[in-house]
Amino acid sequence: MNKPHFALSVIGAFSLTLLAGCTLEPKYQRPALPVASNWSAGNGADTRAAQDIGWKAFFNEPAMNQLIGMSLNNNRDLRVAALNVDTARAAFQIDRAALLPTLNASAGETNQHLPGGLYSTQTSGPVTYQQYSANLGVTSYEVDLFGRVRSLRDQGLETFLATEATQRATQISLVSEVASGYLSLAADNDLLKLAINTANSQNKSYDLTKRSYDSGISTSQDLVQAETTVRAAQADIAQYTRQVRQDVNALTLLVGTTIPQNLLAGATLQQDWKFPQTPAGLPSDLLTRRPDIIAAEHTLKAANANIGAARAAFFPSITLTGTAGSESGSLSKLFDGGTGAWSFMPSINIPIFDGGVNQANLDIAKDTKKIDIANYEKAIQTAFREVSDGLAGQATYKDELLARTQDADANQRNYDLSQMRFKGGIDNYLSVLVAQRSLYSAQQTLITTQLAQLNQDISLYKALGGGWKE
Repeated sequence: MNKPHFALSVIGAFSLTLLAGCTLEPKYQRPALPVASNWSAGNGADTRAAQDIGWKAFFNEPAMNQLIGMSLNNNRDLRVAALNVDTARAAFQIDRAALLPTLNASAGETNQHLPGGLYSTQTSGPVTYQQYSANLGVTSYEVDLFGRVRSLRDQGLETFLATEATQRATQISLVSEVASGYLSLAADNDLLKLAINTANSQNKSYDLTKRSYDSGISTSQDLVQAETTVRAAQADIAQYTRQVRQDVNALTLLVGTTIPQNLLAGATLQQDWKFPQTPAGLPSDLLTRRPDIIAAEHTLKAANANIGAARAAFFPSITLTGTAGSESGSLSKLFDGGTGAWSFMPSINIPIFDGGVNQANLDIAKDTKKIDIANYEKAIQTAFREVSDGLAGQATYKDELLARTQDADANQRNYDLSQMRFKGGIDNYLSVLVAQRSLYSAQQTLITTQLAQLNQDISLYKALGGGWKE
């Protein structure tokens, strides 16, 4: 075997590979921010980012904290997202491996029997040939002169990074959904308790009206009106009982496993709920905070790399195949001197006519990039809207909750006065019923406002990219 000649050929081929550093990918430029440069409301005094406030510190209520921890270990959507990351990582490794030649070792034996007189030069009878070989070879290695393989590697990397960011976005959503689900359960527990207490109070009022009616003091209309309030409260009890059960079912699905009853029994809004303040920073900060925006940008970069691969398809491609080893007619002499053998088969493919396939693929790649730019900009605009909504809620819910609390207190005083006036014979029972209904409605509204305020705190924390770190 002429080993120096083969070695020079291989060295020359690898030199081409080392020189193949060019790429036809367009230079990536991040699209301009399609939103205002500042929020219309909010505070920026705290320099911490929301993503730096771990979810354990933000959701500091023990039962809620434990439920979130359970969901991160058992939720199936999060498990699928993690497996998608593993799949994307493996796919990227395949794309990256294409930049390097694949070496294969092979060994074989060939046996051939020829009948006598088959060839004119054959003077003897039948002949059996035996041949043994052992080789080390490179098969169909593409020299990446125009960056096609490199662009596919870049595309695989960006796809992997996008999938990884999507997993973080899935976790952030899961954390906020579990927290909101627990608060919904707490609110419905409070509404159910309020409905039961109201029904008990209205039952007592009905009994009192019934005795008055039997004594000829109250009218049949008073009795019917008292009964309608009882039936309405009974209907609310059934409604909120159903909602509590549905809340538990929803939480169980999110957590992904059976929830201990002690974690659900004490769910109520009637405690000192206070989440840490989440500084908003600037809209441009979202580009590095929000995993969904990060994922959208990596998807855009993958499309940019795909344009490079599509452009490279217009240019010639060089493929190398070569082997070096030993061949012998005797297994025992396979590695003796003089048995060396090698082959080197470079090939070049030059596109001449493809019916417009390469141009169509390039057009598709360019259009895909335009689509991904639009998706990236929409992700930013969506995030801007969510943060702006959260800041608007942060600025107004405090005042609304104070007004709702004062309204409930005023309705309580009005109800107490109505009862006193009715018992004193000043007013009829209708005024008591009206005051009671108004109080019940005000108390329900107060609970739903408390829930809305806490949910907007969670939404703002999520919108700013919080909920990933522990």
